Amino acid sequence: MHYPLSKICFVVLACLSSQDVFSADKPTQKDENEVETLLITSTPLLRSVLESSTPVSILSGERLEKNQSATLGETLKSVPGVNSTYFGPVSSSPIIRGLDGPRVKVVQNGMDSSDASRVGPDHITTNETSTATQIEVLRGPATLLYGSGAIGGVVNVVDNRLPDTRQDGLSGKASALYDSVSNERTLSTDLNGGQDNLAWHFDAYTRKTDDYDIPEFELEDGDLVDSLENSFIDSQGFSIGAGWIGDDVSASFSFGQLDTDYGIPGHEHEHEEEHEGEEHDEESHEEEVVFAKMKQDRFQSVVNWKNLSGWLNEVHWHNAYTDYQHSEIEDGEVGTTFTNDSFESRLWGKHAKVNGWQGVIGLHYNDSDFSAEGEEAFTPSTNTSSSAIFVLEEKESGDFLWQLGARVERVSHKPDNDFFTHSEVDANFSKLTYTASSLSAGFVYQLGNDQSLALNYARSERAPSSSEIFSNGIHISTSTYEVGAGFELLVDDTDPDDVEFSVVQSNVDVEKEISNNIDITYRIQTDTLHANVSIFYNQVDDYLFQQNTGLEFHDHEEEEEEHDEVHEEEEHDDEGSPVYIFSQQDAELYGFEADIDWHLNNNLRVNAFTDYTRAKLSHSNDENTNLPRIPAMRFGAELHWEKGNWHAELGATRYSKQDKIADFETQTDGYTIVSAAFNYYLSLSNVDITLFAKANNLTNELAKVHSSFLKDTAPLPARSFVIGAKVRF
Repeated sequence: MHYPLSKICFVVLACLSSQDVFSADKPTQKDENEVETLLITSTPLLRSVLESSTPVSILSGERLEKNQSATLGETLKSVPGVNSTYFGPVSSSPIIRGLDGPRVKVVQNGMDSSDASRVGPDHITTNETSTATQIEVLRGPATLLYGSGAIGGVVNVVDNRLPDTRQDGLSGKASALYDSVSNERTLSTDLNGGQDNLAWHFDAYTRKTDDYDIPEFELEDGDLVDSLENSFIDSQGFSIGAGWIGDDVSASFSFGQLDTDYGIPGHEHEHEEEHEGEEHDEESHEEEVVFAKMKQDRFQSVVNWKNLSGWLNEVHWHNAYTDYQHSEIEDGEVGTTFTNDSFESRLWGKHAKVNGWQGVIGLHYNDSDFSAEGEEAFTPSTNTSSSAIFVLEEKESGDFLWQLGARVERVSHKPDNDFFTHSEVDANFSKLTYTASSLSAGFVYQLGNDQSLALNYARSERAPSSSEIFSNGIHISTSTYEVGAGFELLVDDTDPDDVEFSVVQSNVDVEKEISNNIDITYRIQTDTLHANVSIFYNQVDDYLFQQNTGLEFHDHEEEEEEHDEVHEEEEHDDEGSPVYIFSQQDAELYGFEADIDWHLNNNLRVNAFTDYTRAKLSHSNDENTNLPRIPAMRFGAELHWEKGNWHAELGATRYSKQDKIADFETQTDGYTIVSAAFNYYLSLSNVDITLFAKANNLTNELAKVHSSFLKDTAPLPARSFVIGAKVRF
């Protein structure tokens, strides 16, 4: 797989740079921000950003390519209201307004990605940004269409794998990139073609990196490090799609495959002497301490019926099947293998106007067989299924656009109780079923031709995920002992020097989360100024969060085996794994986001953004009410200069100190990341070429991410220089 994909990408790049026979005639895409005119494909109502009552951001074109990173979280971290979990540079998922994991739905062309990234921060998302056409971020509850797992927001990665328009001839793009900080080599291509009613698509990418350089700093044991060991990536993937596009009926089908090996930082320092100087190629993987092997096969289809007579004038049927496997490997042995066989189907229709109201009604079904097997498995295999009915409506009345929606969803979890027998915990869970209801109401008020004010209220319910309920065991990637909300800890602290605990099944039900969220958004769009300001308040009843108990878990059997291998006079490391338990308390989150894009003249423009989230427990008797791992306030600004075929920019983002911390957390110092970029555009016989160079973290700042489980051992990358080329035709 490695060789063919690399060769395909190189051949495509070579061909594009030399051919002059393509029929497409597209102008060079420069760094202009026109996302407000793009349609939001995440909702079937197909409104623009300016017409949405909920806050939405869209990355596309040059803005998407400029922010492209090896992980989805890092690609989106400059979007207002979006931060990154940052499990080192190898795995990073988006955090929206302080919420992540099972509260943020990550979808591919509107259908769940169905990977394991919602289970733990060390699991990568399976969404590739280098082949995406746009990425949509819905901030705030989006449960009406996507279910209770979207109570915090949705990230929709859109690509061309499901052709939906006719196309004659060939069009596409290809790119190559090199990054000095990790010796990254990334190649990607995206090709689209067709004839008459038939259309096809092909995309592919390959990415390889070594360990990332980091600014030199001192670890707790006094050692100085300047690279993040075990942070390599070896990834490749492709997707193919075909469609028949008729006037009234169209159908498309696609198949995609991803195959990724990536290191899991945070485990290898004590072994660094024996691994020093090793290359992170396939032959040396067996000698790495902890790394992951991930593979996914994904099938998607869509059938559209349009121009129907009767009450429904359109019907759309979307389906996705995903076969996912993820193995965590320690010292050459498989510790845990996660698999997820998932099927999702959404059927919806758009109805004719009734008293001025127009909208959609639909059915949504999802079935997931998630398993975790191996000696290091920390959660049982579970079958999760959900079925729902939803309705979205809107009506224009003068300067007001009214938007309403509702959804009723049935979610069930059926765990394999044999897991608890093997883990020596007396637990036996019956099938757990939740009914989650959600509704929203909002409006968009046009303040003239170029301004709008939007307000949206959403009451959303979320069924707890299976891992939040049933987890019980060591998670080797995060080096933590995780205990689900379906259990309680019995602590024996009679001996302060040797505190012991046991895990028993709780007799208290795990409740649904109930979120009451209000968004107020002001937008302005003129020829020279685009700006958005949003404020939000979110009250969450029975909020589920992972809390550090202050306890440590010690594997006494393993310790005894290790003790037999050392001399009595040698010092024995008695450090255990911190114990985290999922707890439920009421919480409130509030804050704001703002961004501005101001064209000063024909050559200069400035854009800036800021965001802030305050998250704390409410109605709590505890002295400390701060929720853990909440990102700090940020402010970023960029100055852009453009003239002729040249474009240059200089930017900086300031991350404030985070001292509003939970128990057993530590304060994270503030830092500033400075970057610069240069682009040169040229057109050769209907082929547009962009040559680019970027410099990241110019001041080589030591930057620790507060929302990361590895913040003290895996800072952001050191100063880096990126060069590359992009070709469009």
